[in-house]
Amino acid sequence: MWKFSPFVALIEHRTREVEHLRKRIDYYTSQLGEAEQNLEKTKTQLARLRRDSRPHKTSLENGGKTVKVESSSTSSVRVNESSSRNQTRSRTELVIPAANSKVAQFLKLGGSGTRDSIRSSAQTSSSTQYDIIRKVNAEKPDQSPSDDEVVENQDKGRKRKLEQRDQKELIPMVCRSSSPYTIYCHANNHICSQHKRKLRSLALCPVNDQLFVTSALDGLVNLWKLQGHGSTCQSGGGSKPFPSNYFFQSSNSRSSASLLSSTECISPKNRRWAEDIAWHPLGNSLVATYTADKGDSQIAVIHLNKTHEKSKVTFLQDKPHIKGIVNGVMFMPWGDSCFVTGGSDHAVIVWNEEAENSWKPKNLHRDLHSSAVMGIAGMQQKQIVLSAGADKRIIGFDVQGGRVEFKNQVDSKCMSVLPNPCDFNLYMVQTGTPEKQLRLFDVRLRQTEIHTFGFKQESSDSQSALINQGWSSDGWYLSSGSVDPVIHIFDIRYNGHKPSQSIRAHQKRVFKAEFHYSRPLLISISSDLQIGLHKI
Repeated sequence: MWKFSPFVALIEHRTREVEHLRKRIDYYTSQLGEAEQNLEKTKTQLARLRRDSRPHKTSLENGGKTVKVESSSTSSVRVNESSSRNQTRSRTELVIPAANSKVAQFLKLGGSGTRDSIRSSAQTSSSTQYDIIRKVNAEKPDQSPSDDEVVENQDKGRKRKLEQRDQKELIPMVCRSSSPYTIYCHANNHICSQHKRKLRSLALCPVNDQLFVTSALDGLVNLWKLQGHGSTCQSGGGSKPFPSNYFFQSSNSRSSASLLSSTECISPKNRRWAEDIAWHPLGNSLVATYTADKGDSQIAVIHLNKTHEKSKVTFLQDKPHIKGIVNGVMFMPWGDSCFVTGGSDHAVIVWNEEAENSWKPKNLHRDLHSSAVMGIAGMQQKQIVLSAGADKRIIGFDVQGGRVEFKNQVDSKCMSVLPNPCDFNLYMVQTGTPEKQLRLFDVRLRQTEIHTFGFKQESSDSQSALINQGWSSDGWYLSSGSVDPVIHIFDIRYNGHKPSQSIRAHQKRVFKAEFHYSRPLLISISSDLQIGLHKI
């Protein structure tokens, strides 16, 4: 009987492979239909635009600007400042085929049978695999970019508009499935972070999908470049899709990263490290936060396109926070270039860019929280700034109206807030309640939780604000670090309150695990001073 066991295992494997490919065919067929419809709509819009612009042809030729838009590539883009043709890059999007595209149609139709139709349609397609809809150009040589090759795009308003996403309705599917969809992690690689003390932050470049940065308590900010393309493996001199349920692991399938630069970003007075970092939407600089104690600098701008070490870091003169740590920073997803900071002084400050290297702060509110502001974020459908505090409060503040849009209060301290990248009404709040750390809210329902889930902790019962979460680019999955050496992944469609899966990824606690937006990759940082690259 033992003679047949290898064949039985091979048949089972190939059966799973056939089922997986059939699901991918169904998914890509539906995507093809949507793409054809979008193409026709775009052609119609272009024809209408040309027809409407004919009377103004002369004025456009005399005073207009020509903007050339290029698709994303793996290489960096240099923009000539003296040229009137500013080049922009539309970043690729990684999509987990979680549900059939027919779901959106069912949502529009409504009726008593809508929910059952949605569930049956969602179950017919696989959400366990990552598929790159628009592949990055893998044929160009994999060369490390120099500092001045980072994007310097002056057409900021146009760039921000190009990257705006369409609203997707995910909330009707939240907590509707009795079983979770599983993401297969089939290749892990760990690299030394080159930091001497514990890591603090991880941030992916919003423009170049090869770049990401890490910061640590040693005061260094390291710029990394991903090596390998993650979605293919080399075999017989050609490039073939690598099935995510394929059990054979070769060294070629692993992703890696190389260190491009290391910048010292210690504050001038107190010699403090950066508490939090965020990429500028154009991908040419970073913003870092520090502390407001003892008159130290609170904000630094890190210029990645500068060649001289001394000119790389610019500390801003304005110091709007009164005391304590500036806990968080995030750029707002609006047309204007601005970022928001939240501090231990209960204040939320918006910083507007007036000129190059010139940011001016403005108080949004200082007395709406009675304790430290731990997390801040911006909603996309309206100019609303979300702030979550240790006082258990969640505040939605209307920036244009200058008033509170809504207030919410939970049963334990809030440590972070994170909007969903696809459904603009959905956001997550991290709290300090064990096994109920993560809460989902609908901004339209104000004070109603639509789902709650969390995880057990073996190493410690205390909840750390240094543990962070991240959304997958399709909005269906949440990743979370832990005081244990594991990465927890949650499928928001699953009606259970535990992780849909937990990946043992490091030797010590995991601070953050971030889904890559265009590659089948999960990147993590840990107190073991390692960076984890997990192929999924």
